[in-house]
Amino acid sequence: MATRRRQQFVVGTLAWQLAAALCLVALGALSYELFFVVSLVGFLVVVELTAPFNVRPRWRSRLKWLIGLGLLVFGYIVVRRVLAILPEGVV
Repeated sequence: MATRRRQQFVVGTLAWQLAAALCLVALGALSYELFFVVSLVGFLVVVELTAPFNVRPRWRSRLKWLIGLGLLVFGYIVVRRVLAILPEGVV
């Protein structure tokens, strides 16, 4: 059971990332930052969709560190984008 859920998680995450890359290429908007943000959103969706109801396997408890790191990088990207938009003398 745990192996099946783990496999669903990995396949779901890889499918989301592949679909995201293909869509971004088709739209002509592929960049590292945008791919990371779309992949992070997909990763969080897959984490929630594959979460078990009663038992939390050990491998899922380690995902919180990966989610935290992803959110830190996301925050860095947002701050960089906001600073690029602001006029020169504001900050």
